[in-house]
Amino acid sequence: MVVKSATKKRLMELGVEETLAHKLATDRNMNDIKAMTSDEVAIALGISKEDDAFQLTMNVLGEIGARRKKRRSKKVTISKTAVDDDDDSMNSKFKFNVLNHHLVPHQEIVPVEMEEEELAPWGLIQMDAETGETRLAKELLPKILITDPVVQTIKEMRELEDAKKAAEDPDHVPLPAGWLTDRVVKVIRKSPSSGKTYAYRLIVEGS
Repeated sequence: MVVKSATKKRLMELGVEETLAHKLATDRNMNDIKAMTSDEVAIALGISKEDDAFQLTMNVLGEIGARRKKRRSKKVTISKTAVDDDDDSMNSKFKFNVLNHHLVPHQEIVPVEMEEEELAPWGLIQMDAETGETRLAKELLPKILITDPVVQTIKEMRELEDAKKAAEDPDHVPLPAGWLTDRVVKVIRKSPSSGKTYAYRLIVEGS
């Protein structure tokens, strides 16, 4: 069984979780995946059709089909360059921004100087047994991998912004290497019934 790396990479760029993209790309190219029924997709992923991850994956696959139909109309659109029909292409000009997907809640990096204030309601300020001083126990937060598509999108956007500032201001201090590890992601969800809800995740390099 062979995982087609170009297909897996394309699926991840479009917002499919890495483990699910790996399963879909095993012995399949994009055309094979587009031809799959919802039942076949659920079996391939090994998850229920009621699972949120399944719904998100099917929405992504549906968008691919919609973009392909628009391309046949010969109208030049952003989606024409966002998804390339050639499964072996590794040079797409534009990446799909997973944060723009309607099923993905708004997420942002909490400034380091704001972490204690943001996390204060969660009771993470604890006494350090060794030093006797209080500290922020961020390690108690749920984790999110640095390789997560959302985190990678935030990383690319922040680093592009940082590079622009560096080009405009020679005194600008660039982001340090590994700046994203151990940072906190704030997840903001909107609900018609409960309004805005907030959750926090700690970015880690491995599980």
